[in-house]
Amino acid sequence: MNIAVIGTGYVGLVSGACFAEVGNRVTCVDVNQDKIDKLKEGIIPIYEPGLEEMVLRCHKHGDLQFSTSLKEAIQNVEVVFIAVGTPMGDDGSADLTYVLGVAKEIGQAMKKELIIVDKSTVPVGTAEKVKAAIAGELASRGADIPFHVVSNPEFLKEGNAVRDFMYPDRVVIGADSEEAAKKMKALYGTFTFNHDRVITMDIKSAEMTKYAANCMLATKISFINEIANICERVGADANKVRLGIGSDGRIGYSFIYPGAGYGGSCFPKDVNALIKTSRDYGYTSRILEAVDQVNQDQKKLIPAKVVKRFGEDLSGMTFGLWGLTFKPNTDDMREAPSITLIKELTSRGAKVQAYDPEGREQSEGYYLKDVKGLEYCESKYDALKGAEAMILLTEWKEFRSPDYIEMEKLLKNKVIIDGRNQYDPEAMKEWDWEYHFVGEPGENA
Repeated sequence: MNIAVIGTGYVGLVSGACFAEVGNRVTCVDVNQDKIDKLKEGIIPIYEPGLEEMVLRCHKHGDLQFSTSLKEAIQNVEVVFIAVGTPMGDDGSADLTYVLGVAKEIGQAMKKELIIVDKSTVPVGTAEKVKAAIAGELASRGADIPFHVVSNPEFLKEGNAVRDFMYPDRVVIGADSEEAAKKMKALYGTFTFNHDRVITMDIKSAEMTKYAANCMLATKISFINEIANICERVGADANKVRLGIGSDGRIGYSFIYPGAGYGGSCFPKDVNALIKTSRDYGYTSRILEAVDQVNQDQKKLIPAKVVKRFGEDLSGMTFGLWGLTFKPNTDDMREAPSITLIKELTSRGAKVQAYDPEGREQSEGYYLKDVKGLEYCESKYDALKGAEAMILLTEWKEFRSPDYIEMEKLLKNKVIIDGRNQYDPEAMKEWDWEYHFVGEPGENA
């Protein structure tokens, strides 16, 4: 099938590459000429395991092309995916400027029947706005060209996106046209060949499904963090409580790991967008508001542990930080807990020596660009030289089994402050390490 994907960000590039991988002819479009030029040269703008190899392979075979011209890209295709950004506005709403801008451009350029697919995460009712934008442009041209708007939300986990796309646990298709639904099911047939995982529904339900899924996962994270904070006060161990409740099949172990709060491009934005949508319809989403507030407070927890241990004034002190990105296997720094930590510690006079396998470029170039007192290191052990303590905020694999003897040589104190509960408290105690973690018994008794 011939496809155009508008937007070469995280969702667009992964979707385009995976569709091309199974033999579809795909053109990825972006207004950023520099990005398109780099993609043509094999330079991938994001880090995602397996993506670079797939893009290079598909581009070499001719199944994946890149262009800045939407008009040219949609002339010989059957399906157009809109995968542009929907950044969070000041009021928490999803900004549809780019989505509707693309819709208008499609209406201005299309010459034959098309299926237009909302792949971006968008609020309920967006498909109607996309449809109206396209219809308006066609009317202004005096053109009578049929088209169908479909909602096909993505459920990709950063760090595992390629596998998630190639082997989906479900494909949600929201359509008000049987013809469009059949075409979409055929497009995804290769990915669901062994087991039919395609779920068709009305458009608004499909749009809502994406938000409901992410908000449910965010709720589990804030819930376990709330439990961990209670554990610290009553003397219980949050790690043991997690095991006790996770063994219940109705609850499960996924997304109930106490930590420093969630980040990234999805959960914070989607929770706030659904809160805003609820308000727009006269409803107060009390659970989601609490989920967001707990998460904002949770990002302050690790800085508070540092201050409790080392004092309000951190002048002259150095801390070694392992992990910048909001999760492992990505270079994404959006809403990362490390941003809160670094700004808080440096504002108190501390120096932070940070190491992350992939996050330095985004941190140094944008998110923490002007922060004084932040130094980037080439290895995890370099980050510990002369530091008062090691602070862990991202659970990269290379941090799981460190050389504690080497760490003891480099650190001033045998102190670990763990924002992801990666280590065994009993082992830390046996090895004579001072170990602080999320949900530590009696920490705030």
